[in-house]
Amino acid sequence: MILLIATPPVQSVPESTARATLLAALLGFFVITLDAVVVNVALPTLSHEMDATITGLQWVVDGYTLAFAALLLSTGALTDRLGAKRAFGWGVVIFVLASLACGVAPDLGSLIVARFVQGAGAAVMMPSSMALIRQAYADPARQVHAVALWAMGGAVAATSGPVISGLLVNLNWRWIFLINLPAGLATLWLLKRAQPSLTRFTPFDGWGQLTAMVAMGCLIYGAIDISNHPVQAMVSLIFAVVMFALFVVLQRRGGHPMVPPAVLQSRNSRISMVVGFTFMMGYFGLPFVMSLYFQQERGLTPAATGLAFLPMMLIGLILTPFTSRLVQRFSARRLIITGLLCMAFGLLAIAGLPMSAPIWVVSAVMLLVGLAGPLIAPPVMAVLLSSVPGNLTGTASGVFNASRQVGGALAVAVFGALLVQSSSFMNGLTISMIIAAGIAVVTALFSLWLQSDKP
Repeated sequence: MILLIATPPVQSVPESTARATLLAALLGFFVITLDAVVVNVALPTLSHEMDATITGLQWVVDGYTLAFAALLLSTGALTDRLGAKRAFGWGVVIFVLASLACGVAPDLGSLIVARFVQGAGAAVMMPSSMALIRQAYADPARQVHAVALWAMGGAVAATSGPVISGLLVNLNWRWIFLINLPAGLATLWLLKRAQPSLTRFTPFDGWGQLTAMVAMGCLIYGAIDISNHPVQAMVSLIFAVVMFALFVVLQRRGGHPMVPPAVLQSRNSRISMVVGFTFMMGYFGLPFVMSLYFQQERGLTPAATGLAFLPMMLIGLILTPFTSRLVQRFSARRLIITGLLCMAFGLLAIAGLPMSAPIWVVSAVMLLVGLAGPLIAPPVMAVLLSSVPGNLTGTASGVFNASRQVGGALAVAVFGALLVQSSSFMNGLTISMIIAAGIAVVTALFSLWLQSDKP
């Protein structure tokens, strides 16, 4: 998950200051990535201790993701206006206070509200952390190296998230949020050493932001609540379509749109957005369903559940550093299509496994879905950024990451609704995996239309 911010070039800074700035940005990216995945293993425990239904658990996951996605479109402009250092600092403060609220939440409603605020803080931290790195490293070569280290922080968080969650939930589920407090304080301490950031006025598309937020919120609400209140859910989904249409009109006619038409002008950029959206449906939806499966249906402890996810997550950490070499040898398009087909095969295999399948077999099959991560995410980002004008790479990256978050949130909403509506948990799991696999296959076919065989 990479967001590039176009900021004016800066003078080089002392090495110790640059290193502290990088560590602050890396630690910030680590915790916001961790909180996107760490909660899945805790869901059965939350269900038991807070008497939460699957619908409630869906909002615990999607509250964070939805706020993150909706605000990510405009927080780049906020970073420019406040300056990267100040924006990042405020984002960390919001994130830490929200984490504290999550950790002490007395009921499910309070936890969900705090998760929304957490997502808002993460949305501010993401673009400003990248801007801080650009500010600290003026030399392009060193900047690329710093960004690679920053991205690795996210990869480590995604890999270790289920294991960390499993260990902490064995103590108390509240620690999966309270652990953010010392991490946040350390980030702020490192941030103090960063140099003051330049500020510049960037137009803010208020109506675009409002319509995007309403469209995303109504979409996720309708998908989650379809089994409980079908009439209200359908009204919400219709309203989401109307708001999205209005958003498109505003972006085409507005003087300072959040999504300039040039971002989606090329075929490659449009396909990249679709791939990012659909890829996350399987990659983010699977842990939500399988966390419930491992603990509710198979009786695993949270720690054992975290270990069951480890191969799937570890494969991404191992292969990601080699992705650029694979692209040069095989092309981005081939890697993307291969990754989507691997995901589809893995999801279908999970759907076909019997209830009595050994846990190590389920874990090994999930590895195929994990393999899709390094095969799809870096190459599709490269294709996207090579398909838009240089001055719009930050905007394109923001839109891409927002689409990814919405795809993940929608998967949790739809899969959770299927678990509720189906005659049994396993039936709901099977249908969810088949749907996700079908979407991956269709996206792989769609990816054949990529115009260039190189990123």
